Amino acid sequence: MPDEAQLRGRLAEIVRATPGLMRVLQTARELDLPDWMVFSGAVYQPVLNRLTGRAPGYGLRDYDLAYFDAADRSYEAEDRIIRRAAAAFDEPLRTLVEIRNQARVHLWFEGKFGEAYAPLSCAAEALERFAATMFAVGVRLDAGDALCIAAPFGLADLFALRLRPNPQRPTRGFARSAAAVAARWPEVIVESP
Repeated sequence: MPDEAQLRGRLAEIVRATPGLMRVLQTARELDLPDWMVFSGAVYQPVLNRLTGRAPGYGLRDYDLAYFDAADRSYEAEDRIIRRAAAAFDEPLRTLVEIRNQARVHLWFEGKFGEAYAPLSCAAEALERFAATMFAVGVRLDAGDALCIAAPFGLADLFALRLRPNPQRPTRGFARSAAAVAARWPEVIVESP
């Protein structure tokens, strides 16, 4: 297995070869949101597709665009950002990009998912709480066109097609998420909690 630096290089190559994701990253950079990144399925699914010989956009349901603004955690402030971003994206991306202020997640998470969720300190910290290590990857495109990659558990599981639960935060969502991934990519090895 290649080392982490090599895996990050492979991830960057795959991201750059995924047209929809690159358009989202370029538009997000122009929006200049505080502490932003695109994460989860929008990033790991193109890798699964490359490794299993599928088209780059296969299985993609949305693009999770996260930002972190603790200065205003109101729904109204987040809604203004959502509307501003919707105006910046063309179809079909306009309806596929889901924007969330990670500084607000703790306000609604338990009501929606039935699990406690402590406040975050930055957008990348959300990755540490994802249901699976494979899901915990985010990217940002900086002003010089460099891809900044966040992967708190590393990229080995993703490139090994191994789906295992987050060892730091067991969650009820793992089984549901694992079933959805296995249905679209049967090559993925699911390790039960």
